[in-house]
Amino acid sequence: MDDPLRPVGTGNGNERRSFVASAAGRIDAVISANDTALTRAGAQKLIAEGLVELNGQPVRKSTRVEAGDEVSYVVLVVEQQPRLVTFNLPVLYEDDDVVAVDKPAGLAVHHAPGDDEATVADWLLHHYDLEVAAFEVEHPGIVHRLDRETSGVLLLARNPAAQASLNAAFEARTVHKSYLAITTNRPKKDRAVIEAPIGRHPADRTRMAITKAGREARTSYELLGNDRDQCLLLVHPETGRTHQIRVHLAAVNAPVFGDRVYGKTGDGRHLLHAWQLDVPHPAGGRLEVTAPLPADMLDVVRSMGLETVASPYIDPQAPRRTQD
Repeated sequence: MDDPLRPVGTGNGNERRSFVASAAGRIDAVISANDTALTRAGAQKLIAEGLVELNGQPVRKSTRVEAGDEVSYVVLVVEQQPRLVTFNLPVLYEDDDVVAVDKPAGLAVHHAPGDDEATVADWLLHHYDLEVAAFEVEHPGIVHRLDRETSGVLLLARNPAAQASLNAAFEARTVHKSYLAITTNRPKKDRAVIEAPIGRHPADRTRMAITKAGREARTSYELLGNDRDQCLLLVHPETGRTHQIRVHLAAVNAPVFGDRVYGKTGDGRHLLHAWQLDVPHPAGGRLEVTAPLPADMLDVVRSMGLETVASPYIDPQAPRRTQD
């Protein structure tokens, strides 16, 4: 058996733990075997974030530990009490494992440094009284994200098993996502697939960009209608990179309307809406949830004369749960 953990405060609310390994093995397996509060996937996440050291040196997931080596790592301490929540969210679907909400534009999914406003994560903890300590992740219940200014379907997990199942589904790309975007230009092709790797912008770390050093990214789209150069697109991101739809549409000269980062300056929010999510349910079968087009985008669609074309995306649809 490995030596007991030696917790050490880091001074920032997180906790550094260390132990001396008594047996050899891959580092993620050794950590999870020694620390019952961490799964192997949890250990891999810490490694990916640069929070694990072996004999004082950074490691990779494939790093091998030998008996007598010292392993140290920082555990991200989840905030136990959510911030004051003064809003409610429209619930599109809920059961014992998951809840799907219609996230409004302007609301963050979880906290970022320097952000003190309540988030969807706070609402989830407050509304469902989750046992935070049972989750082994930094953001309990959060399995995917929408940008602050993006509206639409957001799926949340109500227990650790559901979170692990949904995380695996997103990683395996068995989740189907459909978005509606209003763009400032018409792309050259009415239907196409955009394949271009996305990574951090080399000169501005707050932005993403198409770069050879980026990760694989694939987005398909089809034109639903247009009013001169302004278009309504149905978009399917097949991978889940940060800002993927916005970056890819900007790359084909059809930036999302109002996108101040990747398009032209706008006065409001960028007009991007997560319309439908089709996901394997943690208890089996599949779940399909939709969020109707929000009022601000509907106003623009009407001004474009596309209300008839957009009618399938305007009317509320009941969620569908299918069994295996």
